[in-house]
Amino acid sequence: MPVDSTSLDAPRGTLVLLGGGDDDPMLTLLASMGSGPSATIEVLTTATRRQPARTAAAYAHTLHQLGCPHVRHLQVDENHPADDPATLMRLRRATLVFMSGGDQERLTDFLLNTEFLAILKAKYQQEPNFIVAGTSAGASAIAECMLVYGHGWRSLKKGNIDVKPGLNLLPGVLLDQHFAERGRYPRLMHAALAQPDLLGIGLSEETGVIVRAGQPMEVFGDEVVVVVDAAQLTHNNLPGLAEGQIISAHGLQVHLLVAGQQLDLATRQVMK
Repeated sequence: MPVDSTSLDAPRGTLVLLGGGDDDPMLTLLASMGSGPSATIEVLTTATRRQPARTAAAYAHTLHQLGCPHVRHLQVDENHPADDPATLMRLRRATLVFMSGGDQERLTDFLLNTEFLAILKAKYQQEPNFIVAGTSAGASAIAECMLVYGHGWRSLKKGNIDVKPGLNLLPGVLLDQHFAERGRYPRLMHAALAQPDLLGIGLSEETGVIVRAGQPMEVFGDEVVVVVDAAQLTHNNLPGLAEGQIISAHGLQVHLLVAGQQLDLATRQVMK
């Protein structure tokens, strides 16, 4: 039967999110966090359109080399319904679910309003050793909202981005990936100005965040995580603009965080 996770307390599980690029260091981190040989790992390739089986096999090979022998390919797509009983049974037994990259809208298309997602959220809420991880699109989809469109400076014109609901394992956050490498600063600022109640987080490649129960979000990796906070604006012309007009805002806060630095997601304060 479906699990109602909306009434549960603060999550006891862990999120590990990477901005894309080379994910071998992330897999090494997951292997060290996930109890190694005893971990039951499911690689969810829903976001991957091309050769999902090959993608899953590559991740399994790397994880096997890192001492994690129990890695399986969990298929949810056009031919594999999310709520298939065998799929749900495997999800219930998993200690780590890893979401591959690709198209984040495929994850929401196939997982929103399913028992699969309800079980995933409940495990994340209730199980202290459960980990949900994602890279690139698999990271973006885990937040409350995700950016799915917007290019370069043109993203600072009203209407030139598209934000859609994510899987909402990370409420209050709007997530973007491949951030510095693809020049996505403007679209994240636009999105934060459009929804200042959400904290904008941009993950560069080979860089990510760990969100542990009761602890601040912590950065890992070689590059930078950009945090955009529009909660304290003194000016924002976006609400009154016509489509295509340039956005203006004052008082926007931007943090650049590197490995080891932390941010309290509840207070939006950088930890010293």
